[in-house]
Amino acid sequence: MKRIIIIGASSGLGLQMARDFAAAGWRVGAAARREAPMKALKDEYPQNVEYMSIDVTAPDAVERFNKLIEKTDGMDILLYAAGTGFYDTELDLGRLQQTLQVNCVGFARIVAEAYRYFRSTANVACGQIAAITSVAATKGIGVSAAYSSSKKFQQRFIDSLDQLAHQQHVNVCFTDIRPGFVDTPLLRKDRDYPMLMPVEYAARLIERAIVRERRVAVIDSRWAVLTTLWRLIPDYVWRRLDIDFND
Repeated sequence: MKRIIIIGASSGLGLQMARDFAAAGWRVGAAARREAPMKALKDEYPQNVEYMSIDVTAPDAVERFNKLIEKTDGMDILLYAAGTGFYDTELDLGRLQQTLQVNCVGFARIVAEAYRYFRSTANVACGQIAAITSVAATKGIGVSAAYSSSKKFQQRFIDSLDQLAHQQHVNVCFTDIRPGFVDTPLLRKDRDYPMLMPVEYAARLIERAIVRERRVAVIDSRWAVLTTLWRLIPDYVWRRLDIDFND
């Protein structure tokens, strides 16, 4: 039985994938700040689900993460699905700090601890660290500067650990999941998002990428084409583009 720990499992993609993996017979360790959705999931799949309230920005986050691993009887896969971000043209200090604390500091602490776990335990079976980053990391997006920058940080952190794993001969693989817009609570409902994907659809594609141990997976194929085109746009042209997502 595969064992997966999902950080950010109380809503959106994290909750959907926790439910899907539990329904498929996996052992799921669910973590998030809000306990009620995770308790409901545990009630639905009592034999397959364990959960723990974890705030990735709190001082005890790593300690509680390790306790959840113990409750789940170990970990084969970490899926980091927690995240926050804002449409923030005013560069509000509180929003900037919250985004960087969750998406950079909290992310790095949990992912680094997962790496240490696999370094000490995954000698025969390969461990896996999967993280939901974003297509927003492809280029800097002015209306969501902190978010797009923090997602680039996540991608570079995964790249760095991948190199470190090869240097240290650690049996762990990495999956960088880059979704486009998914209809989750993270998105503002007063704006129009292109190529918006239902949660269930995006979750299925992400789950497939995890099971197949893809190194990088852009969700979905339309976004793969679009981000390829984005990379071809010169910086002097990109900065003149009006990316706003207004109705």
